[in-house]
Amino acid sequence: MLGQMQDRPLLISSLIEFAALYHGDVEVVSRSVEGPIHRYTYADAQQRSKQLAQGLIGMGIEMGDRVATLAWNGYRHLECYYGVSGMGAVLHTINPRLFPEQIAYIANHADDRIILTDLTFVPLLEAIADQLAEVAAFVILTDRDHMPETTLPNVHCYEELLAAQQGDYAWPSFDEKTASSLCYTSGTTGNPKGVLYSHRSTLLHSFSSTSRDVLGLHSGDTVLPVVPMFHVNSWGIAYTAAMCGAKLVLPGMGMDGASLFELLDGEKVTISAGVPTVWLMLLQYLRDNDKKLPHMDRTVIGGSAAPATMIETFENDYDVTVVHAWGMTEMSPLGTICTMKPKMADWSYDDRLAVKRKQGRTVYGVDMKITDDDGNELPRDGKAFGHLMVRGPWVTSGYFKAEGGTVIDDDDWFDTGDVSTLDRDGYMQITDRSKDVIKSGGEWISSIELENIAVGHGEVAEAAVIGIAHPKWDERPLLIIVRNEGSAIEGPEILEFMKGKIATWWMPDDVTFVDEIPHTATGKIQKLVLREQFADYKLPTA
Repeated sequence: MLGQMQDRPLLISSLIEFAALYHGDVEVVSRSVEGPIHRYTYADAQQRSKQLAQGLIGMGIEMGDRVATLAWNGYRHLECYYGVSGMGAVLHTINPRLFPEQIAYIANHADDRIILTDLTFVPLLEAIADQLAEVAAFVILTDRDHMPETTLPNVHCYEELLAAQQGDYAWPSFDEKTASSLCYTSGTTGNPKGVLYSHRSTLLHSFSSTSRDVLGLHSGDTVLPVVPMFHVNSWGIAYTAAMCGAKLVLPGMGMDGASLFELLDGEKVTISAGVPTVWLMLLQYLRDNDKKLPHMDRTVIGGSAAPATMIETFENDYDVTVVHAWGMTEMSPLGTICTMKPKMADWSYDDRLAVKRKQGRTVYGVDMKITDDDGNELPRDGKAFGHLMVRGPWVTSGYFKAEGGTVIDDDDWFDTGDVSTLDRDGYMQITDRSKDVIKSGGEWISSIELENIAVGHGEVAEAAVIGIAHPKWDERPLLIIVRNEGSAIEGPEILEFMKGKIATWWMPDDVTFVDEIPHTATGKIQKLVLREQFADYKLPTA
């Protein structure tokens, strides 16, 4: 027997429609690429999103066509989120930090028909335009006064495209499983792979994000997503904010400490989200200029592990609660969020900090387990660590165009490529990527744990750990350090600092210093490049 409830599809257009109807006067504030701060409302955003949809239809875009963006976090990009997906096309957000040849590859792989671009990225597109086989037109996200001279073919001005439309557009209804957006992995090895989200998966992910045990976003919040809108749909915040009617503040290309502080303070932001490197810049600015964050309640940190010192600084110096989060492009992205359980309220700060350093506890909608190399499930005791497996309604079932072949098993489990622990309360902690874990004498050593401890030293700017071949132990850890500017610290001092914080047999066998550590387009350490760079390195213990 089936229930007798209405079968209304979960569509992205319903989010902006709801926001316009019930939170129509709530502001969306953006730092524009042209310079000034731009303000309008959710009602304005919906109207202009409809005009964009009409304009794209006039340019020949149909259901299922891919429309790409190369854009910062701004109000026009927000309109693309809703206008493209709302009409039934697929929004393909391209990461401009990828190499040009990777951008050309994914635009062609996605069969992008149109690219909407901020002014910043026009030169980038000019350099690869002749490689973009399927792109029929380019739309520059600006007004006529700021339109650049360009060699791009078939160029349109965004504001003129919208002005030519009536805006009397009714969002169409269709199957909620229809593709809504497309994001590509950063492609640390091989070509980037596409993850194709649906309207249904996006809405379910947004419902989860508003819950108190996840982001807890609500209509009383002002949210500033520093995480780019080209990085896993800005962790879904552009959708979640509309779902609950939160004021949305978009930082544009201003990611430096001064620019972020101006918005955090001036717009009375209560919650933000970003990767650790961004917060390092902000914290440095706050220290150097004796500034505070009186309105900020919490910040969500993901992308890579937040050092304990960063958590302590935010919470003890600025009274901002840090919420650790973990996810993947393949997971829309949220998988865990580090909110505290009631029983932890009376714990000491150090005990609570030990929990906060974990990536968080599993959110409803994501099943999670860890397994050994043979696929056997390991205990949830917070000690055993193994391959992290996930499944759920916003987890990928396979990459776009079947790249990479079958990626889930018969029970829908997806191997994240991470190695982690799980405890009985559901808290998960990443100990490594499966390809980066150091296998020493038949046991595993977490490179991430070693890196986090090393970064805790006041004269260390950044740290990376890789495994180096060893004749007795198979592999042993090499600690690679970038010193703070002006520092002359040496290896023995760092190793002495690490004593007592890790098991003795985890201690790196050597420390070496570099001017910089290579990163991916999304800011993650490129361990593969480091392994190639240090392929012939000889450990003193070898």
